[in-house]
Amino acid sequence: MARDLRLVVQQIRYQNKIFWRTPIAAFFTLVFPLMFLVLFASIFGNDEIEELGITVAQFYAPALAVFGAASATYTNLATSTAIARDEGILKRVRGTPLPPWIYIAGRVGSAIWIAVLAVTLMMSVGILVYNVELIGRTFPAAVVSFVVGAATFAALGLFVAAMIKNGDSAPAVTNATLLPIAFVSDVFIAIEDPPVWLDVLGNIFPLKHFVAAFGDAFHPGLSGSGFAWTGTEFSEVTGTGEYAIGLHIAVMAAWGIAAAVLAVRYFRWDPRGMEGRVKRRRGEATVSGNDIESDGV
Repeated sequence: MARDLRLVVQQIRYQNKIFWRTPIAAFFTLVFPLMFLVLFASIFGNDEIEELGITVAQFYAPALAVFGAASATYTNLATSTAIARDEGILKRVRGTPLPPWIYIAGRVGSAIWIAVLAVTLMMSVGILVYNVELIGRTFPAAVVSFVVGAATFAALGLFVAAMIKNGDSAPAVTNATLLPIAFVSDVFIAIEDPPVWLDVLGNIFPLKHFVAAFGDAFHPGLSGSGFAWTGTEFSEVTGTGEYAIGLHIAVMAAWGIAAAVLAVRYFRWDPRGMEGRVKRRRGEATVSGNDIESDGV
């Protein structure tokens, strides 16, 4: 067990080195969400949003931190894994004595570690520059929300990597799925009293639950530690509400488990198309063998 753990840590370090050698990935994961925080704070100021009962930065910092975490565990993991498969790296790893699960655990662990950096950077800037308030009683629930959310999007990233045909299409697929969902998940815009269909659409996907579970931990107007099944939204009239992560965790976990099962089922170590070529070659070899036997007879 200790040996396996050491191997996983080594793989995480190796994957981290690869990440930092790709500046564009580091920029869009760590810096790009931070630019949105600075932009929104510059445009809207940092006054209180009356409907939400919190300042602009108090809303955007946690929401964009979640977006950065999703980018690290979903977009980056799916793209890098698909590219590694196309380049034959996964096939070569599969042929080594290293257990496959350790290699995958290293990739996932690295993605989650980068997500930790993204969240830490965002919240540090929010606290130090924009006076975002850190609430001690809800911090444990925020950590749980982050762990479950990051694991969920890592599973989704592996599932997407398993399903797409090649690494070239991975950025398009992941961004085309993540960005539109972010707009209906209270990441870039806080929609008060949205249309029913829009609210239902957002609640179907895990990103909105990730944003709510993590972001509400930084709402000073909400009571409770967060460890309850359902809470209540902040009311501008009463000035109160209750923070709860139970339902959000359940939805994210359901998505994560389903994605993990499908990823295991459809994950391929060989580049797409190679399996078909191998089968054809085997078929040709079988036919040739039969011909030789026939000639011998």
